[in-house]
Amino acid sequence: MKGVLLVNLGSPDSPTAKDVKPYLDEFLMDERVIDSPKWLRNIIVRGIILNTRPKKSAEAYAKIWWEEGSPLIVISERFAEKVQKQTDMPVALGMRYGSMTIKNALQELKEKGVDEVLLVPLYPHYAMSSFETVVVKTMEEQQAHFPEMKLTTLPAFYSNPDYIKVLSESIAEGLKGFEYDHILFSYHGIPERHIRKSDPTKFHCKIDGNCCKTNSVAHHTCYRHQCYDTTELVKAYLNLPEDKVSSSFQSRLGRDPWLQPFTDFEFERLAKEGIKKLVVITPAFVSDCLETLEEIAMEGKEQFQEAGGEDYKHIPCLNDNDEWVNLMAKWVNEWQVKEILPV
Repeated sequence: MKGVLLVNLGSPDSPTAKDVKPYLDEFLMDERVIDSPKWLRNIIVRGIILNTRPKKSAEAYAKIWWEEGSPLIVISERFAEKVQKQTDMPVALGMRYGSMTIKNALQELKEKGVDEVLLVPLYPHYAMSSFETVVVKTMEEQQAHFPEMKLTTLPAFYSNPDYIKVLSESIAEGLKGFEYDHILFSYHGIPERHIRKSDPTKFHCKIDGNCCKTNSVAHHTCYRHQCYDTTELVKAYLNLPEDKVSSSFQSRLGRDPWLQPFTDFEFERLAKEGIKKLVVITPAFVSDCLETLEEIAMEGKEQFQEAGGEDYKHIPCLNDNDEWVNLMAKWVNEWQVKEILPV
């Protein structure tokens, strides 16, 4: 029997330092998130970050926590339930980090008789710290505990025409009634080093402004190229003015070079250049989470307005949008019947 495993990022069990600390430990000790040698990662994470960050992160989570729990978990559960209603295959939900483990989700599928699983990393773009770590962790759990299971992975869907249509129409809905001066596509940031590590050619990705525009096999695993591609495809679909759209990267850690321009710097730059009405979109995520709800919707608004901006609008992620649900159901059902995956 076939089944579907949806995997998202994860969340602490509560917005308290006590629960945030083990969650951050698991997240930051992942060698695909902080890719330093383990001894150095131990010093950075357990010797420095975990002594101060859990309290600050818990305060941020408390700002966005819902009565039902973590927004990312609640939204992911709603999405999974809606997809389940449109397929006769069992659908399970797991998280890369936290207590809703991938292992438990695979066990749930096994108990329902599933021996062939479609893994769906809920990330539109390929990055070693998001898409890749989900695939690797799932394979590890499958090989260790469910060797009889066969795994197939849904590829990154950042440029899939049906996905671009759903994303664009969701953005168009969010733009209704808002006379914007500029639209900022803010993507999750990663170290430049991750781009080069993910380059199978080991020479194409120079991050020089040209490599992302020059066709290469490296684009299959190049997060930077894929982010810019999403922006361009949405811009074309919605016929957005060239001079009113730009892309940036949010959330950085440490002193290594990260993808630029930085979103927080862009808030200030755009405001100082006379942009008064700003729209911000976060297409690296399909579900709203701490980064979108606190860092962008709250802190971003404050930064923009303090720099001289006036009206600010954050357009929500796709979340459990019915058209997004319909598209995912279409993808999983096509895999079930025809072994077809989206391209």
